[in-house]
Amino acid sequence: ALQSVVECLFGARIGDEADDLARATLVVLHHIMAQARSLGTVPPWLPTRGNRRFRAALAVLDEAIHRTLRERRMAGETAVASPVPDLLARLMEARLDDGAPLADRELRDEMITLLIAGHETVASALAWTWDLLATHSEAERSFHDEVDGLPEDPATLLAAEGDGASHGLSAFRRTGAVFEEALRLYPPAWIVTRASREADELAGHPVLPRSLVVTSPYVTQRLPGLWPDPDAFRPERFLDRDPDRPRFAYFPFGGGAHLCIGNHFSAIEAAMILATLGRRFRLRRCAGEATPVEAGVTLAPRGGLPMRVERR
Repeated sequence: ALQSVVECLFGARIGDEADDLARATLVVLHHIMAQARSLGTVPPWLPTRGNRRFRAALAVLDEAIHRTLRERRMAGETAVASPVPDLLARLMEARLDDGAPLADRELRDEMITLLIAGHETVASALAWTWDLLATHSEAERSFHDEVDGLPEDPATLLAAEGDGASHGLSAFRRTGAVFEEALRLYPPAWIVTRASREADELAGHPVLPRSLVVTSPYVTQRLPGLWPDPDAFRPERFLDRDPDRPRFAYFPFGGGAHLCIGNHFSAIEAAMILATLGRRFRLRRCAGEATPVEAGVTLAPRGGLPMRVERR
């Protein structure tokens, strides 16, 4: 997942840096979550162990981004005007209303946000998807039937679909449904917060101005009133969608003006990874019991998810 997001953001493979960037990303994520839970009671300037680790991890990410910016500018226009520009190239080309380019600090902030948000979330979602497929033979069989009919390189289908690729993924209908159902049962962003601008009422409860409203996709997406047999893994729910289901019965990416910017990217990324691996392998649990859930920065398998890889 980290490799995918880095290639799309920076147009480069990270090779030996992968482990360092992954560790740094997780440290930053866990620190942000800890700060949110403690309501900022520990000032960031205090030299606590957590704050020191956070600053060191952020320095690793900063160095990777600023080094890439320096290399792009040294290479000149050829690096920016590539046939398929990556996101950094597009941001470097972007102009504000007054015609000025984004400052390095703004470029850094955009890249840090996408790097952090687009790594751990997709990794957790894919882990749960493989776990669910390993324990539901009929769904796995249907998934394999679909991916076996795809080209050796499934990404060629996206190129064929052109601009509609990010929304259509028509050749990955079953694969997409498998991933969406995994997101329903185990949404990585298991809580979504919003701040109220003014007084309101929610389900008969008064909401004061500037209140923090916490919602949970994990809870909502398992409500029996919205989802028949809610704890069952049934990808067909997303093949034949219920037109009467409320809009926000399913919101693994949040919603409204602050809908996750990576929702389409993650769908494409997941389809490519699942199809590429699913054509060649099947995964099986190393242990027979149910995988425990860790509700941390994301909704992840506690202690990781050891699996056995079998060639098909």
